[in-house]
Amino acid sequence: MKKLYKNNNQTNMSIMEHLAELRARLFIAFALFCIITILCLIYIKDIAYILQEPALGIKFLQLAPGEYLFVSIKIALYSGLIFSSPFSIYQIMLFILPGLTEKEASYIIPTLIASIILFFFGITFSYKILVPAALNFLINYGSEIVEPIWSFEEYFNFILLLLFSTGICFQIPIIQILLGYFKIFSSNDMLKNWKYIIFISTIIGAIITPSTDPITQLFMTMAIFLLYLSGIFVLKILNK
Repeated sequence: MKKLYKNNNQTNMSIMEHLAELRARLFIAFALFCIITILCLIYIKDIAYILQEPALGIKFLQLAPGEYLFVSIKIALYSGLIFSSPFSIYQIMLFILPGLTEKEASYIIPTLIASIILFFFGITFSYKILVPAALNFLINYGSEIVEPIWSFEEYFNFILLLLFSTGICFQIPIIQILLGYFKIFSSNDMLKNWKYIIFISTIIGAIITPSTDPITQLFMTMAIFLLYLSGIFVLKILNK
């Protein structure tokens, strides 16, 4: 079987040499994660201001000793994980590429790149649209009775849940492409079930969005359904 980037050193490598290479790749990925995490910790105030931006007019309190310190470390860790993930995936790609055929690489590499782009696009969509819509509802609901004063840790957990869940939902086209590539479901099969997908999208939108306002849920439902249609469109192009 024809290999991509085939050479004698790679084909004659022993198991221990493969493990040594994998360890080196993982070490590079971990080192980049540590460096990016430290940088995020240095600029944690700027990151915290960015996270607080959608919650205009809200006063945040530190409800326990050291709460802001521990939340700052948590924010830096998650930020380091997110921003270092493309480099980590790149290191994994360098490790597995020599063992792939050209046809396999032509599918896997664009799929991984598209997955990273969609994940970050999902986070951006959530931060720019879903988070402000959800916070606007939560802030205004009962504002004439209670004054909204929030714990920064609980607010960060809220933001984290919404951002990550939206980023994962944006992987729907990738899952569809894999299902089509392995001939589990075709694009025609997926298109026939569009009515059920609308229903499922509504349920997922209601689960993911922490607020109960219909606007936020509608945005999420529409995004999931459009992602589903885009996955079908890509499969049509690939004749799957």
